[in-house]
Amino acid sequence: MTGARPKPGQIMIKEIVIVRHPVSVCVPVNHKVTLRVRAEGKSILHYQWFTEDEREVPGGTQADLTFTAVKTQLFVCRVNDPFNNCVFSEWVKVKVLDINKSGLPVDWQGEPHIAINPKPQTVRLGAKLTLRCAAFGIPAPHYQWYKNGHPLQNKTSDALQIDGVTAEHKGSYLCSISNVLEERWTEPVDVDIVQPDQVSPPALTASDKVALLIGNLNYSNYPSLMAPVMDVHELSNLLQQLGFRVVSLLDLTKEEMLAAIDKFIQLLDRGVYGLFYYAGHGYEHAGRNYLISVDAPQSYQTKNCICVQRVMHRMQERQTALSVILLDTCRKWYNQDCIPSVIMPLGPNGNTVYGYATCEDAEAYEVQDGGKSTGIFTKYLNRHILQSDKVTHVLEKVSEDLGRDPLVKGKQAVEIKHTMKEARSLTDKVRTTGHTRELHLRDICWRQANELPRRKLLRFLCGVEVELSFSALFSNVLVAFANIKTVGDHTQDCTVVLSSIPPIEDIFSRSAQSEEMDSLLLNNSNSPDCRLRLCSLQKLKVSLAIKVDLHYTHTKSNLRQTESQQIDIGKPLVASCKLYREIHAETSKTQEGTSAQSMRNISNSTSQQHQTLARPCHTRKAVCAAKAASVRSNEPEENDENEL
Repeated sequence: MTGARPKPGQIMIKEIVIVRHPVSVCVPVNHKVTLRVRAEGKSILHYQWFTEDEREVPGGTQADLTFTAVKTQLFVCRVNDPFNNCVFSEWVKVKVLDINKSGLPVDWQGEPHIAINPKPQTVRLGAKLTLRCAAFGIPAPHYQWYKNGHPLQNKTSDALQIDGVTAEHKGSYLCSISNVLEERWTEPVDVDIVQPDQVSPPALTASDKVALLIGNLNYSNYPSLMAPVMDVHELSNLLQQLGFRVVSLLDLTKEEMLAAIDKFIQLLDRGVYGLFYYAGHGYEHAGRNYLISVDAPQSYQTKNCICVQRVMHRMQERQTALSVILLDTCRKWYNQDCIPSVIMPLGPNGNTVYGYATCEDAEAYEVQDGGKSTGIFTKYLNRHILQSDKVTHVLEKVSEDLGRDPLVKGKQAVEIKHTMKEARSLTDKVRTTGHTRELHLRDICWRQANELPRRKLLRFLCGVEVELSFSALFSNVLVAFANIKTVGDHTQDCTVVLSSIPPIEDIFSRSAQSEEMDSLLLNNSNSPDCRLRLCSLQKLKVSLAIKVDLHYTHTKSNLRQTESQQIDIGKPLVASCKLYREIHAETSKTQEGTSAQSMRNISNSTSQQHQTLARPCHTRKAVCAAKAASVRSNEPEENDENEL
């Protein structure tokens, strides 16, 4: 565009008249926008759109300009004819808000949609009051602030700012947001004006809460455990009540553990609360804690294990507001004379917490409590975790309760290490205003990997109807249910059998483990005709199909017959994360620097079952979770644990 910057509505020769100017809009990032101009002239008209820096918009040579809005910009359109007559439209702004748009209707037509409501304020006398709201709209919405039901003069932007507030500014505020399509009102909020010494410190909040829970129990070369099933499930439910996005996984190999940790780390960012929990076999060496995967060889060697301190190091690198690691595992010492691998410390960021089930060179125990297996540390952790106390104070209560338990008195004692510099609690709220794009991406990631297969009603040729439904026990354990809903006119003695394609082994088929798994379903199913447990979904590399075999007796022929149907359910839950594709050693260092925008599939735990803690039984017996594995003929050797 040559010559002086055009002024709004400037007309050079009047043979061309713009009868409809484009309008300003306010939209979420990556929303498709169409700007329209309509003009009349004596001959064929040509169009060229420009941005505020006077550059031509590539391809912007039509009356309608359609594009994906990624940033806020000004636009203008030049209309000309073959006789060098031209006219410019009015300048319009395409305002792009990079905030949460989760409530925006799919068929949104441009009516004002409030994305941010103002928040109540307590302001010191003489200080500055700021209330903010924001709304999408096509055309861009207009704002008008009200106090106690009366409009405030000249307060017509999305931010209400008043310098030097007095007692008269106390009251109820709200904002009218409107365009030609509709008028909407924000939620009313109260503003309180207090003396300077009356202002309480602002409540601590998180920009998000993320938790990864891993429980290993079916070991190839170590004694199997019982407690992680119930412990991970109950803790997952409790953390979800606290607003955490939870991924809960059972029985992972070393590579799967590393892949899950990589996904977990990628979801952490500045201001996020991160929590990592592990229940299973482990040990301690030279002040480092090592977690044993289900496929680890029998000898304790760091090259086969996950170093906990490296996990914390990576959590801190993401500049989290709170990093918590809870370990329900043994800490027996091995080969302490070896030189440990180097982990370079970060600066004193603070707000890190380690909660150990037991002290150094000691074992952690699981118990039979009221007919269920539980780690004794996690038993008391679950009892206190919903409390609003500072996280270290919660762990102190856990320590006190465990110290009074006669089963482990003198054998197990909780240890807490922390660098807390703020009174942060696991119950702190997640900020709901000013959502960043990263937070929105986390929402998408969890919904994608958390999505259960839809309930389906299958109709067989014989007239029988079978309903197929699904429930998630853990992020990698899915249960399919079949219920016969309608019996055909000529069928009797109907039974249904479920199987999967490809076949998936039920690794929890041992009688005691199977009973505990089944107990998690008691609140969610009413005696289904058949159920199928699908475990280790993190290993699934192809789409999963459920085969439904219906067996019945035909009343006329009195013969036993079978009909079958097959339903493709894709890659449910954590299967969509493709943990088997993760490559560690070299790639993990690159992944550490990626932002949350590079996040891919990570699942939110979808355990919907809520279980009541069993009453303590006087006949419960303490069982050492790692005692059988603590004596080995091979001394472990220290290796450089570069896996992370």
